[in-house]
Amino acid sequence: MRVDIITIFPEYFGPLDLSLIGRARAAGLLDIAVHDLRTWTHDVHRTVDDTPYGGGPGMVMRPEPWGEALDALVPAPAVAAGGSDPDLAGAGEAASAGAGNAEPAGAGGAEPAGADGAGAAPARLVVPTPAGERFTQAMANRLAGERHLVFACGRYEGIDQRVLDHAATRMPVSEVSLGDYVLFGGEVAVLVMLEAITRLLPGVLGNAESLADESHAHGLLEAPGYTKPARWRGLDVPDVLRSGDHARIARWRRDQALLRTARRRPDLLARAVAELDDRDLAVLAGAGFRIEQPDMAK
Repeated sequence: MRVDIITIFPEYFGPLDLSLIGRARAAGLLDIAVHDLRTWTHDVHRTVDDTPYGGGPGMVMRPEPWGEALDALVPAPAVAAGGSDPDLAGAGEAASAGAGNAEPAGAGGAEPAGADGAGAAPARLVVPTPAGERFTQAMANRLAGERHLVFACGRYEGIDQRVLDHAATRMPVSEVSLGDYVLFGGEVAVLVMLEAITRLLPGVLGNAESLADESHAHGLLEAPGYTKPARWRGLDVPDVLRSGDHARIARWRRDQALLRTARRRPDLLARAVAELDDRDLAVLAGAGFRIEQPDMAK
C-alpha cells in the first residue's frame, strides 16, 4: 500500500517510524510519504489560510495549495472518474507517513503517486473531519484493501469545500470522523486510522490469528486477557483459563465478550443480535440483559 499525507506539521508523523508500522515500512509492506502543504504556496509568508466568506470566527484553509498538492500526488491522467464513495461513506461506516521529511512529489522528489499506469486503481482521498462518517473497524478493513491512500490533514475551520468537491471528480473521497468531538487538526486522526489500517495488511502482524478474536472483529468487544503469574496481589486468573479445556475456554471467552459488550456497548450488541444463538441469549439473560431477536418471519 502507498500512503501520502499532506499536512502543515510534517514533524507530527515521526512516530510512524516506530513499532509495527515502522517495521512494515522497513519490510516494504507500506510506502509512506509525508508532504508539507506549504511546499505548494507561492507567497513570502507561505500562507495556507484566510478569513471565511460569510464571516464568522476562525480561518479556512485556502484551495490553491491543496489543489496543487493533489495535482502533484495524484496526476489527472492516472485518475479514474470516481466521486464520493458509496461503499465507505454510504454504508454508514465511513489514512503513513514516514517521519516527516519526504520530498513532495512534483517538487523535485520521487515520482508522483498514481503515475504507474492508466490501468491502476485511483487513489482515495481521506479527509479527517468532525462532519465525516464515523470511523469503524469495518471501514478500516475496507481502507486496508486500497492500493493508494492520500490523507489531507485540515486545520483551523477546515479545508475550503471546493477542494473536496473538485477532488471528487477525479478520485473517490471519504470524509471520516473518529468520533463526536473536535481536535486541533487532522494529524492525530490520521495516526489513529493508520494504526487501525496497517495492522490489517498481510504480513504486518506476526500472528494473523490475533485479528480473529479481538474487539470489533465480530461485532463484540474482546474478552479480558490474563497472563502469568496465576496469582497477583490477591487476584487469581480464572480457573477455566488454566484448565487446558479449549472448548470451555472458547465458551468462557464468548460469554465474557457478550457480557462486556452488553455492559459497555449495548449499541454494538443490538447490531449483532441476529448472530446470537440460544446459549448467547441465556448467558445474557442470566446476567439481567434481555435481548429480543428479530422475527425473521416478518
